[in-house]
Amino acid sequence: MSDVYQVGFEPGEIRTGEPTRSARLKWVIVVDEALPAGRAANAAICVAAATATSVTGLLGPDGKDAGGTIHPGLPWAGCTVLGAPADKLAAIRVKAAASIGVYVADMPAQAQSTRVYDEYLSQLQDADALTYHAISLVGPRNRIDKLVHRLPLLG
Repeated sequence: MSDVYQVGFEPGEIRTGEPTRSARLKWVIVVDEALPAGRAANAAICVAAATATSVTGLLGPDGKDAGGTIHPGLPWAGCTVLGAPADKLAAIRVKAAASIGVYVADMPAQAQSTRVYDEYLSQLQDADALTYHAISLVGPRNRIDKLVHRLPLLG
């Protein structure tokens, strides 16, 4: 993730009345396809939470149903969840992190090995190499497509 370049949508770019393919930025989450369903869902949700709070304009406005209940805004530009082997996931993360204009959120395996956040942070500092359970990428559509070329939907 670049500290210099802020990835997000400008207010004029948020066009909720158009198909998701018309958005300048594309959002994908890539999950280790070997994870059990519960761990895969947890990893995807965690990187999505990090992404939604860091990428401006990603969520659409709240909606109101016929009974007046408010429903929080969802990603107006869409989000695709893909699967990949762990080694390919790590390679995509390296390329994405080096790509200008691409936001990267990741979940290293250490995040699911403890229920104490400070222990997770300590494990990260002690790790020589990381294995990733999921990554979230937001960036220009053509760059994201090139990074995740031909990956299947998570099944």
